[in-house]
Amino acid sequence: MTGFTLGFSGAAFVLAALIVISAFRIFREYERGVVFMLGRFWKVKGPGLVIIIPGVQQVVRVDLRTVVFAVPPQDLITRDNVSVNVSAVVYFRVVDPEKAIIQVAQFPEATSQLSQTTLRSVLGKHELDELLAERERLNLDIQKALDAQTNAWGIKVSNVEIKNVDLKESMVIAIAKQAEAERERRAKVIHAEGELQAAEKLLQAAQLLAREPQAIQLRYLQTLTNIAGDKSSTIVFPLPMDLIGALLNPDDKKTPPA
Repeated sequence: MTGFTLGFSGAAFVLAALIVISAFRIFREYERGVVFMLGRFWKVKGPGLVIIIPGVQQVVRVDLRTVVFAVPPQDLITRDNVSVNVSAVVYFRVVDPEKAIIQVAQFPEATSQLSQTTLRSVLGKHELDELLAERERLNLDIQKALDAQTNAWGIKVSNVEIKNVDLKESMVIAIAKQAEAERERRAKVIHAEGELQAAEKLLQAAQLLAREPQAIQLRYLQTLTNIAGDKSSTIVFPLPMDLIGALLNPDDKKTPPA
């Protein structure tokens, strides 16, 4: 009888020791414990050493570090009816462990699904050119939309980055043709502006030469000087009659002796 009593006492002691040991929990700096007392929320504990009463209290660990997950590629249609395939990356973290456990089941999965639908909803309101050229603004729009919805879950979406925007081959060819046409248009505009500027300068030069007839003669002589050094070809250069009129009729301009 004494042996049975000693054995029972030893078993009870071991059981009590196991219960006491299991009551101690250690939470790291980035962890928190959401404690429930008989099924009802009690408090959030941690970090450090936390005592949990076995059988009476339950605890759920929550990681407060930033979580990064890739949004699977989403097929969407832009506002200008272009079909594209878009993938993104979302950064979020838990700021209120109580809400993250009580208000939503499996908050990582819920945030992932919400990110996919928000990505399609926000990008579908914009045209393809905006999607390709204004990613920073679109990233901010998606982040704000996600953050507003996940705030009730105690989750903060800190950043959203659009990774890839994939287009069909036919659309890529069409965009290349559009870019080529745009470059040709700019080239023609620049050429036309150059012609306009040249015409304005020629007009100014003509007006200046018209005020001084001698300037025209000097311009002709300068042109003759420039082409005189070119001996590889025959050049026909028009000579104004007023330049050689004095040479053809030298007697007409002589003053008769008194």
